[in-house]
Amino acid sequence: MARFIFITGGVVSSLGKGLTAAALGALLQARGYSVRLRKLDPYLNVDPGTMSPFEHGEVFVTDDGAETDLDLGHYERFTGVAARRTDSISSGRIYSNVLEKERRGDYLGRTIQVIPHVTNEIKDFISIGEDEVDFMLCEIGGTVGDIEGLPFFEAIRQFAQEKPRGQCVFMHLTLLPYVAASGELKTKPTQHSVKEMRSIGLAPDVLVCRTDREIPEREREKIALFCNVRKEAVIPAMDLTSIYEAPTAFHAVGLDQAILDAFSISPAPRPDLARWEEVCDRIENPDGEVRVGIVGKYTQLEDAYKSIAEALTHGGIRNRVKVRAEWIDAEIFEREDPAAYLENLHAILVPGGFGERGTEGMVRAARFARERRIPYMGICLGMQMAVVEALRSLGGIERAGSEEFDVETGDKRFEPVIYHMKEWLEGNRKVIRDLADDKGGTMRLGAYTATLKKDSHVAEIYGNTTISERHRHRFEVDIRYRQTLEENGLCFSGLSPDGRLPEIVEIPDHPWFVGVQFHPELKSKPLEPHPLFADFVRAAVEQSRLV
Repeated sequence: MARFIFITGGVVSSLGKGLTAAALGALLQARGYSVRLRKLDPYLNVDPGTMSPFEHGEVFVTDDGAETDLDLGHYERFTGVAARRTDSISSGRIYSNVLEKERRGDYLGRTIQVIPHVTNEIKDFISIGEDEVDFMLCEIGGTVGDIEGLPFFEAIRQFAQEKPRGQCVFMHLTLLPYVAASGELKTKPTQHSVKEMRSIGLAPDVLVCRTDREIPEREREKIALFCNVRKEAVIPAMDLTSIYEAPTAFHAVGLDQAILDAFSISPAPRPDLARWEEVCDRIENPDGEVRVGIVGKYTQLEDAYKSIAEALTHGGIRNRVKVRAEWIDAEIFEREDPAAYLENLHAILVPGGFGERGTEGMVRAARFARERRIPYMGICLGMQMAVVEALRSLGGIERAGSEEFDVETGDKRFEPVIYHMKEWLEGNRKVIRDLADDKGGTMRLGAYTATLKKDSHVAEIYGNTTISERHRHRFEVDIRYRQTLEENGLCFSGLSPDGRLPEIVEIPDHPWFVGVQFHPELKSKPLEPHPLFADFVRAAVEQSRLV
C-alpha cells in the first residue's frame, strides 16, 4: 500500500510546487521506489481543455486522452511515469461527478453537501491505484487560504486521519522574501502560511522555502521553532540555472532524506543520481549553441508552449548543445518580411494553436524554411500551414486554407484543404463529432498509432515503421490532396493505420523538413529525448556550420 505525500503551497502562487513534486519523485525513484504523481486543481473548469493558453499555459495530454494541467508534463519528464486520466482532477470534475450521482439517485434522496459528499469524492480519487506504487505524490493547486481550495484541504485532512499513522506526510512550499533595506530574509510570511494550514487541521512535516539565497542558521532555527517542524526539515529551494538540476540540488539540501525521516524509513536505500548528474553536465558544459525560432500564436507566454521549450532542451542534451529559443509572434510576418527575423536562425519550429490569427505568418515562415532550406518542424497547426503553403506555392491552389477559418467567419474565402474531422477510429470504436458539439473534450485526443513509409526520413529517425503519438486536434489535412502534394515534393510519410488520416509530411530532398499532426513534445524527457526533437536539433547543429 502506498505512502502518501501531499504537496501544498502558501504565501504566493507559482513557487514551483509542480517542479518540486516532480524532482522529489525522481529522487525517490533514484532510491529504488516506485512513484505516481497527481494534481488536484481547485478551479471550477472540468479540465483545462477550453481554457486560453494565456490564462493557463499549455494543456498537457495523456495517452488515454485526458486534457490536464501542465504540471503533469513535469511529472512525466522527471519520472518517466506516463500520466493517466486519473492523475488529474479539478473542482469542476468533482462537482460534476457528485451531481451526476445525485441525478442517478445514488445518494438515495439525501441532502448533498461539501462534507461528506464532495470530500468523499476527492478521497476516492486520491485512493485510485494506491496498491500499485510505493509513494503517491499529490499536489494541491493554488495556495492555502484560497476559498476554492478548502474542500481539497479538508479531504486530505480526513484522508490522513483515516489512514494508519505514519502513512501520510505533508510538504508545504512557502516564500522567504529578502528585504534589501534591512538585509534580512523575512520568515513571517512562512509563519502565517503554516498558521493558516494549522487552522484547518493540517500541519506540515517538511517545509520547502523558496529563496534567492542561503537560509542563515538563525532563520532556519526560527522557522523550525515557530512552524513546529524539525530544523532538518526546513529545506531551501534556490533558483537554478536549469530545472533539471532540481533532483541533485534538492538531494544536496536533504529533501528526500527529510521525507524519508518523516515516514520513519531508516535505513533508506542510497540514491543513484548518475543519470541526472550526466544531464546537468551536458547542460552546463555544452559543445556549442544553436538558435531555433519558434513562430507561434501564444509566444507572449512561454508556458503556452512549455513542453516544446523543454523538448528542445532535451534535443540539446542529446546533442550536447545549448538550444537558444527565440520566440516570434507569427502575426509579425503578416506585416513584415520574415527574412529579418529568420535568416540567421539555425532551425524554425511552428507549433500548434487554434483559430486563424497569425496563420498567414506561419505560412510565410514555412515558405521561408522550405525555400531557404532551413530545418523546419511543424507541429499540428504548424504542419497544416506547411501543407497550405505547399499547395499555394507549388500545387497551384491559390485559395488553399482551412475549414476552421471559414467556420469562424462564416465566409467561403478558402478552398478547404484542412477539414473538420467528423469521424475516426479509436481502437475498434468509431468516434463521431460535429462542429456544433461542445468544445471541451471533443477533439481527437490521446495516443494513436501511425504507420510510417519504409524509406522515409521519419522512419529512419524513429528506427521503426509503427509509432504511437499523442494528438489534440479537430481539423485534419485532406487526404485527397496527397497526389498533388507528392507530385510537388511534399511526401505523406506517415498515415493512420487505415490510410485515411495524414500523420506526417516531409520533403525528402530538403535538409530537414517535417510536419506532424500529433504532439511529439508531450513524450520527450531529459533522460529520453524524443527522436524527432533530437534529430531536429542535430539538423540545427549541421545548419549552424553553414551559416
